[in-house]
Amino acid sequence: MDFNNSGGGNELHNNQFYQCEESKPLLGEMSEGNNNNTKLSAGGHPGKRSLHHCSGGMRYKLLHEGDIQVCVVKHPRTFLSKILTSKFLRRWEPHHLALTDSSLTSATPTGYMEASLSYSSIEDLQLLSWDNAPKYCVQLSFPGGTVLLQAANSYLRDQWFHSLQWKKKIYKYRKVLNNPSRWDVVLKEIRALVDMALTSPLQDESIHQAPLHIISTLLAENANLSTQDHENIIVAIAPLLENNHPPPDLCEFFCKHCRERPRSMVVIEVFTPVVQRILKHNMDFGKCPRLRLFTQEYILALNELNAGMEVVKKFVHSMHGPTGQCPHPRVLPNLVAVCLAAIYSCYEEFINSRDNSPSLKEIRNGCQQQNERKPPMPLRLLRPGPPTPPPPAATLLPLSAIPGPAQPPPSPPSHSAPSNPFSPTPALLPLSPPPASVVNSSEILVELERNNNSANARRKGRPPSGGNSEPNLIDCLLVSPAVNTLSIQLPAQADRVLGCFALILKMLSDYDDWRPALASLLQPIPFPKEALAHAKFTKELKYVIQRFAEDPRQEVHSCLLSVRSGKDGWFQLYSPGGVACDDDGELFASMVHILMGSCYKTKKFLLSLAENKLGPCMLLALRGNQTMVEILCLMLEYNIIENKDTQLQIISTLESTQVGLRMYEQLCDRQRELKELQRKGGPTRLTLPSKSTDADLARLLSSGSFGNLENLSLAFTNVTSACAEQLIKLPSLKQLNLWSTQFGDAGLRLLSEHLAGLQVLNLCETPVTDAGLLALSSMKSLCSLNMNSTKLTADTYEDLKAKLPNLKDVDVRYTEAW
Repeated sequence: MDFNNSGGGNELHNNQFYQCEESKPLLGEMSEGNNNNTKLSAGGHPGKRSLHHCSGGMRYKLLHEGDIQVCVVKHPRTFLSKILTSKFLRRWEPHHLALTDSSLTSATPTGYMEASLSYSSIEDLQLLSWDNAPKYCVQLSFPGGTVLLQAANSYLRDQWFHSLQWKKKIYKYRKVLNNPSRWDVVLKEIRALVDMALTSPLQDESIHQAPLHIISTLLAENANLSTQDHENIIVAIAPLLENNHPPPDLCEFFCKHCRERPRSMVVIEVFTPVVQRILKHNMDFGKCPRLRLFTQEYILALNELNAGMEVVKKFVHSMHGPTGQCPHPRVLPNLVAVCLAAIYSCYEEFINSRDNSPSLKEIRNGCQQQNERKPPMPLRLLRPGPPTPPPPAATLLPLSAIPGPAQPPPSPPSHSAPSNPFSPTPALLPLSPPPASVVNSSEILVELERNNNSANARRKGRPPSGGNSEPNLIDCLLVSPAVNTLSIQLPAQADRVLGCFALILKMLSDYDDWRPALASLLQPIPFPKEALAHAKFTKELKYVIQRFAEDPRQEVHSCLLSVRSGKDGWFQLYSPGGVACDDDGELFASMVHILMGSCYKTKKFLLSLAENKLGPCMLLALRGNQTMVEILCLMLEYNIIENKDTQLQIISTLESTQVGLRMYEQLCDRQRELKELQRKGGPTRLTLPSKSTDADLARLLSSGSFGNLENLSLAFTNVTSACAEQLIKLPSLKQLNLWSTQFGDAGLRLLSEHLAGLQVLNLCETPVTDAGLLALSSMKSLCSLNMNSTKLTADTYEDLKAKLPNLKDVDVRYTEAW
């Protein structure tokens, strides 16, 4: 049906009453529509029909389509047509109507709705209610007639009414604001549009987003507006931004304003709540990258203020909140994402330039031009020199060759060196340090790293260098002499950006509740290699790594290690010889100390240090670092080092300092005690009394020989994971009962590395979790395992069954796997 025909009036349409809405001003249109209680009369009788708007507090969802009854009444021109259009002869048609951006369209364009009804042709829109009138009707007046829409109930009728009213008005605002003439009028229309969106009873994301899209299009097409006009528009739309993210085009406009007018009060007063909402509620910057860019530009605008960095600090603190726990879990990931993107942008010039951004192969092969650098400080390292090789007899023997108490070793030599339990007789140890050769620190570290990496490569069955394989990034930076040849000079603006966002990362690391998540986000090293080769950046980031290394929580400092095997982490990057190391190994020693103090006092960790960081460990031990001295002693105690010359070199390093000499003497004493403990003899079964402690167990095992001990019961005692240090000294142990003790995950990890022959293990009612139980997968001899009443999960149980082929008897009652 053609909705554009004109005609006279009838009982549903009175031209004397209806005013064409095209001639009405848009300002105040919503309030007029909601308060216009119109009257329609057929014979001059007022009050027959009135507008029913929704009651206060009622809310509706915006309709985009729906099923409804449609009736169209044409304006009669003749007496016959008036009879035909009377209410007794009206025909209702069911239609599925769609409310598009510009018109009301039927899914089946036939009958009354053969043609779409454009919003621009709708002169009036009202709710219909009078005596004997059809129930639940919405009246749409157009030139030449009226369209009646009948819903199933009053709620649906009101929903259709408000949805049509919204579509009609937003269509008219779009037309008016797409062709602006006077900007003072445009500003009034924008304010009216914002007011309409805020007062609408409709609840839908598009209610606030549609006005923002209209305004962003207006700003994009009129880029030559004055700054004052820009600020007036931003202030006008500020109420819409309180609960809505700005659309992409509007983000571009906001970014431009932050760059051009960073000191504008609009940035502080209007943009601050918008950015706070983005950081609190945004779920994925990948889907809306311009939100991230706007947040980045806003922070840079704060940094341009007189007290720039203080303002940035206050902003970050406001995002965290005054309490010890941030109530918004999305703030930290969003801030980190903004920082990472901003830091990446600082190096884009180098990343996109082949000359300044060499490939990994070029870094590996040292193809860059050498820069001037200070010569390394010479240092002395106690190692056998080529002219004076050690005596052939001064070699280390296996543990079985250690003299027992029946053959006491002779007295120590005159320089008070302890007797060496690793050699046949202490007299075979060099009585004085071998001749010292003067070498450069870079030669020691770089050459050692290169040799170790080559050895690792051969062990893994791949060539150490050359070929077409792409090497690991940090491996390249560690072993290549071109580490310091990447000359990166950032422009002034990029340098300010780097300083600002590096400071934010520092601030984030100062919050205790944020530090675990921050460490986890930074563990994969999400920075370009150009940033890792930039001394200023790694120096700024060093504070963050120090905060991780000082945190006693395992979930924090464990993130210093690589995210998975075969990759390198911050531990390698900031260790001596690493590209980010700018000290003499203090941070490296701090990282090793915290890692060794938790659950990383294991053979695996010591083996990785021996393979990759033995040189730095010996150098720091030579300088008296107690942690490194302890590391070297543990390497000797756990037989990590197999090379005899390297063992002698470690012993010489330990003897060169007072702390090293003392700890080496203690090691020798422990080895003699261990030899005595492991000497054949003693009981085969042993049960400790209840309430026994770790000290009681250590005292008992030091009282005699337990080389034959196969069955040890510590059930219902007070022992903890600390007693694992004593248990691993029992070579014949086959059965271990830890029922109802405080033995935990750390002890299980130690047992799994040293007691590979254990066959029966009872962990009933112990505090062990999946983290420790997974370590048992290396104990292939286990045939009986009791995990009753532990924190075992079903996945870990399935994993253990798959990896322990001899496991026959398993008790998992009262666990998740039961």
